[in-house]
Amino acid sequence: MRALAKKSKKSTAGTGWIVTFADLMTLLLTFFILLLSFSSMDTEKYKAIAQSMAVSFGVSWIQGDKTGGQLTLIDSELVPPPTVDNEVVVEEEVQPSTPEPLSVVDEIATGQPAPIVIDAGLEGLAEELIQKLEKDIVSNAIDVSFDTEKVIVRFSSEASFTSGSDELKEGMLPIINKIVSALARCEGDITVSGYTDNQPITSGRFRSNWDLSAARAVSVVHQLVLEQKLDANRVMAAGHAETNPLVDNDTPENRSKNRRVEIKIYNPACEEGTFSF
Repeated sequence: MRALAKKSKKSTAGTGWIVTFADLMTLLLTFFILLLSFSSMDTEKYKAIAQSMAVSFGVSWIQGDKTGGQLTLIDSELVPPPTVDNEVVVEEEVQPSTPEPLSVVDEIATGQPAPIVIDAGLEGLAEELIQKLEKDIVSNAIDVSFDTEKVIVRFSSEASFTSGSDELKEGMLPIINKIVSALARCEGDITVSGYTDNQPITSGRFRSNWDLSAARAVSVVHQLVLEQKLDANRVMAAGHAETNPLVDNDTPENRSKNRRVEIKIYNPACEEGTFSF
């Protein structure tokens, strides 16, 4: 018998890449389909998902200007307080702080002038003296002023002393008594300062303007403590001669202004209700 011929197998060499290529094409197709599905996402479904996530993260809503625009978180008034280890954390309410007066450093830093604060006792004493000495102030014999540290009662030498003398005129005694009655109701150091002009003194009693200004200050101090209504330990006399002039000593009128006696009350402390207006 004749032997049967064997069928030869078909060669498959060189065709295996088709499977790999088909898989690659399938993956690429799937990728582009996904891209297409993302580009046409349902806006309403997206908002629903975003709202759900916002509630979960503790905000009321995630709002955008437009679809696909920048998202902004808006705080919710109904958000529960944060918890740590299942314990509720209570946030303390921050109270508004009361603004403090500006200091010099604050003034430099902010560029705004610091407010001027006048003590109530100082202002009350000044008002009391102005009322008691109103007639004398109108006649320009007396002047009352104050700043942040002291009250100043200033009277001219012409109204108080004769030329070249340290003896007080009779008209000054009731005025000084009014001043004493006001000062006796407040605490505070008192300095009486005498001043002259720049003209050399011709009196044989005083060696210089220093002697004359000091003697006039002592005369006023003596009258202040004469009735012992004021503690003598509070009062001090000082002579300044022609130093610290109010104006230039270039005219007779200006020299007359510089010849004066000043009573300065530093940091007067008056009890509340001491002066009633």
